[in-house]
Amino acid sequence: MNDRGQKPAVIGFDTSNYRTSAAVVTLDGEILADYRELLPVSEGERGLRQSEAVFAHIRQLRNCEELIRPRAGEFMIEAVAASVKPRDGEESYMPVFQVGHTAGCVLAAALNVPFYETTHQRGHLAAAQHGTSLEDAEQMLALHLSGGTTDLLEVDRERIRLLGGSADLHAGQLVDRAGVALGLPFPAGEALEALAVRGRSEARLGCSLEAGDLTCHLSGAETKVQEWIRKAEISREDIAREIYDLLARTIVRMLRAGSRETGITRALVTGGVASSPLLRQLLEERRQKTNGCPEMVFGKPERSGDNAVGVALIGVKRLERTSQEEISSHGR
Repeated sequence: MNDRGQKPAVIGFDTSNYRTSAAVVTLDGEILADYRELLPVSEGERGLRQSEAVFAHIRQLRNCEELIRPRAGEFMIEAVAASVKPRDGEESYMPVFQVGHTAGCVLAAALNVPFYETTHQRGHLAAAQHGTSLEDAEQMLALHLSGGTTDLLEVDRERIRLLGGSADLHAGQLVDRAGVALGLPFPAGEALEALAVRGRSEARLGCSLEAGDLTCHLSGAETKVQEWIRKAEISREDIAREIYDLLARTIVRMLRAGSRETGITRALVTGGVASSPLLRQLLEERRQKTNGCPEMVFGKPERSGDNAVGVALIGVKRLERTSQEEISSHGR
């Protein structure tokens, strides 16, 4: 606390393909502000071009002021963090993240505080871990399920190693493409799930995996679903349920393969697709019937979709590490 009673905090930004997000988190992990706004997508469309998304983020970032300003007297920004690319790796790049990157750099310079870069994927993991039994885990498996990733990961404090994932379509793309074809709004997850809870599955979509079940294929399932929709052979509710049932069967097999590969027995399941209560239920039911599948840990549903809370939490840890290093260097 400073003389004005303000809590030291970190502000984080995340400007993904789906949402404009900003969050303020105190150094002890209290979430003071959590702004999230979907990017506007026209009816019948399956997303935005990168240039359109960039302009949408620029417009929407101004709206976070309404959430943050009323509480501004409660905290003092000690650092700023932003996701600057989708995931680790030199080749990882997407223009939308430059909006949050730029906003974060400018704000940090204006406040004369440190600016920390991270990735969208690391932000997802940190947000989902927060408040769970895996928050301080030294090592874990993670499955990141979204419109842009279906990544099976081995995670420790120093690195993220890609074990497997989708060779074609991502889990969120399957959900969104099927949903839009059924006349649902984009992103289609909530609306498709509402249909699925009223449907029945007979496992008519077969799992397609390779590389010892570490790699999946989902494009064939989309082709079959589009055929069902065109021919009106199956009810909308049953089509939706078949999709969620396929995802549950595929995910359990991938997690079991990841556990066999690494020996790790606990897994964090996160990403927008993983926020679905129905998918979580189906996953747990199938895990209990499957030998060798690791324990699955889910973050809060609101922390599984795109958000800046994890980015801010990463900034908190980076700030603490920097402070400790400075103390150490002064003590020498």
